Amino acid sequence: MLIRLAEPDDRDEVWAILEPVIRAGDTYALPRDMTKEEALAYWLAPERESFVAEADGAILGISYIRANQAGGGAHVANAGYMTAPEARGRGVASALCAHSLDRARERGFAAMQFNFVVASNTGAIRLWKQHGFEEVGRLPGAFMHPDLGPTNALVLFRTL
Repeated sequence: MLIRLAEPDDRDEVWAILEPVIRAGDTYALPRDMTKEEALAYWLAPERESFVAEADGAILGISYIRANQAGGGAHVANAGYMTAPEARGRGVASALCAHSLDRARERGFAAMQFNFVVASNTGAIRLWKQHGFEEVGRLPGAFMHPDLGPTNALVLFRTL
């Protein structure tokens, strides 16, 4: 699997990964009716370094890394990940996470923080903890899950 910077020609394949996650509305706090252009502007924003994971010419997953906050919080990275439905369970998210941790170190970040991990996303939580993240906060009922209703969101953190 190759992880590389996203390129303008990747937009349609990036959208193909973004759209089902956004429409499902059960893991990301994004509007479920977000348009393609809005979603791509969000994921590929200039302040983010956006990556794709590909194998055999197909994009299997996407990620970004950015400063979590400006000013006094700019030494902590933030990242996001999505995997193509057909590529789930193949180690794509784990590879993207490991890559983002390495890239964050290269960029001089001291830590990484996930601000809003939906508590019902147990597979992702288990994976992030395997990569050294610890739960440092819990936001009661902060996410309105489409099936479960008010659901906790977690804050996960690890030093680099």
